[in-house]
Parts: sequence; structure tokens; C-alpha cells
Amino acid sequence: MADINIVQEHHLAPEQARAAAQQVADKLAEQFELTCRWDGDVLRFERSGVNGALTLRPNQAQLQIALGFPISMMAAAVEAKVTEKMRQLFVA
Repeated sequence: MADINIVQEHHLAPEQARAAAQQVADKLAEQFELTCRWDGDVLRFERSGVNGALTLRPNQAQLQIALGFPISMMAAAVEAKVTEKMRQLFVA
């Protein structure tokens, strides 16, 4: 199992950060057929072989993803794409 942990600093208002988090989740859901749900300030997502959470904090978004086999074989590519998407979306 491969783990991906990404921390993205931001200066967005809470509603803007939530919208950015939703866009990240929508992209992940599309790419990996995930189901997503909000639990307070935590956006949880899962499917067989993939689960994680995007946690919103003041000035910070933290994404944690656990990848099972065989998706773990693509962990580096997934991490690079998600890191870039978060960097783009969490810019004020």
C-alpha cells in the first residue's frame, strides 16, 4: 500500500478553500471513480483500493491518500498530478 501526503498552504477564505477542495475531489473522483462526502471540514473519498481525506484548516489544506495495489504502482504520477492541481486551485 502506498501513501500520499500533500500539504498545501493557502490564503483563501473558508468558502473559497472549500470550493477548491471540492474541485480537487471532483478531479480525483472522475479519475478513480471515487465517492466523496463532506464531514465538517474534511472531505472523505473512497473506493476499493483507494481512500483518503482532504482536511481544510485555516491557511492550509492537507490531503492524505492510501493507495492499494495495483494503483500504488502509479503513486508517483498520482502524487505529481494532485500536487499540481492543489497548487493551482489553492492560490488566492
